Amino acid sequence: MRSVEEFVTEEAATSSAPGEDEHPALALANSALVLPGGRTVDLLGTPAQAEQWLARRDLAPADASLAEVCATRLRVLREQVRSLLASRVAGQPAPPAAVTAVNDAMTRVPTASLLMWDAETGPYRAAPHPTTAIVEHALAVIASDAADLLTASDAVRLTACASPPCNRFLLKHGRRQWCSTRCGDRARAARAYARRTTTD
Repeated sequence: MRSVEEFVTEEAATSSAPGEDEHPALALANSALVLPGGRTVDLLGTPAQAEQWLARRDLAPADASLAEVCATRLRVLREQVRSLLASRVAGQPAPPAAVTAVNDAMTRVPTASLLMWDAETGPYRAAPHPTTAIVEHALAVIASDAADLLTASDAVRLTACASPPCNRFLLKHGRRQWCSTRCGDRARAARAYARRTTTD
């Protein structure tokens, strides 16, 4: 039988907030969830989870064998992207460190594989560390998408889920202010409860 955390993690992974399917940066920002009761679920909490998350978005092969350092780099970029999205939603200036982190991720990808030499087979070209190259490519794609999301016409639709304690971001469609049906139901129930208690 699955634990509650496994169920919530699976549900969170399959229930995308509006805009996540088009913007991997939004999906990355939403990969650490705050659940009712204040419990958190980190979809990048382990290298295996980070590998699954990247593979589901075609940013890495399913057998990439990520190390903890790779998962950590994803989590660090996530915090920088979250701070950029939060700044945009609040109409505040972006933290310079977050801008630098996104720019660094975009420019770190090598443009060419290196020349290598094998004593038996001779010269060949390859990435110096294939797993690192995979992660750097994924980080560059996500960082580039974050820059696009913040500067393109979609930026005006960017908002935070209006159902506390949810911490997810989304792209608004019409008047919808929630990242999921679950959050919308919770917000409506909270409003109904508030109306009942003020009339009693």
